[in-house]
Amino acid sequence: MARRDDARAEAAFMRGDVGVDGGATEEQKDEAEVEQGKAREQLLRGRAYLGREFLTWLLWRTEEGGALVEVEGEGVSVLFMGRVVLRGIAGEVTEMSAKGTLAPYSQQVKHSLDRGLLVAQARLRFTHGEREFEATLDSEFLDIRAGKLPALMSEEEDDQLSERLMLMEQLSAMVDALVNAYLVIRAGKTWSKTVVPAMKEWMRGDEQGNTALAKAARAKGRDARSARG
Repeated sequence: MARRDDARAEAAFMRGDVGVDGGATEEQKDEAEVEQGKAREQLLRGRAYLGREFLTWLLWRTEEGGALVEVEGEGVSVLFMGRVVLRGIAGEVTEMSAKGTLAPYSQQVKHSLDRGLLVAQARLRFTHGEREFEATLDSEFLDIRAGKLPALMSEEEDDQLSERLMLMEQLSAMVDALVNAYLVIRAGKTWSKTVVPAMKEWMRGDEQGNTALAKAARAKGRDARSARG
C-alpha cells in the first residue's frame, strides 16, 4: 500500500499537480470565480453573443443614471447616444438600427430587444469626473472605434502626445471596468433569478420596472461583495 501511495505522489509531482512539499501547485478557485473567468475568456475570444448581451445589459443599467463603476477613484457614468444597431439570430427581423439623440432608449428599441434582438453596436458617452469621452463599441470584440477624447490641457506637442495616450488608457480602463462589472453579475446566482426578469420588465415598459431595477442593483452589490470575498 505504501509503495502505491508513493507511486501516486510521484505521478502527481511529475504532472505538476503538487510541489516538492506535497502541496497543490494551484489554489482551488471559488466556483463563481471560475465561471467569471470562463465568461471573460469567451468574451475576449470574440463570442459575439456575450458582447451583445453586455451592451444590452449596459443600456438597461444606464437608464437610471448615476455612476456604474469607479476608475482611479472617480465614478463613471455612461449614456447611449445617436445610432444603435440591434442584431439577432432568428425571427422575421435579424438586424435593425435606430438613429436619434436618445434613440437607444426609445420604446421601439426596447420592444425589439424584448423580441429577441440584442445591442450589437452603439455610440457611448463616458463621463469620468469632469471629463467626457465618446466611443463606438462593437460587440464582436468590444473594439473601441471612433473615440473622442476630452480637450487637451497640455500646450507642448510632446506633452499633448503623452496626455492623449493617457486619456486613451483611461477610456480603455473604463470599458474594462464596465465589462468586469457585467461579468460579476453574469456569473452570479442572481443573473437568471433577478437581473433577467428585471431587464424583461424594462423592455416591456411594465410599471414594476423601477422596483425590479432597484432589486437588480442590490443584487449587483451582493454579487460584487461575494466576488471580493
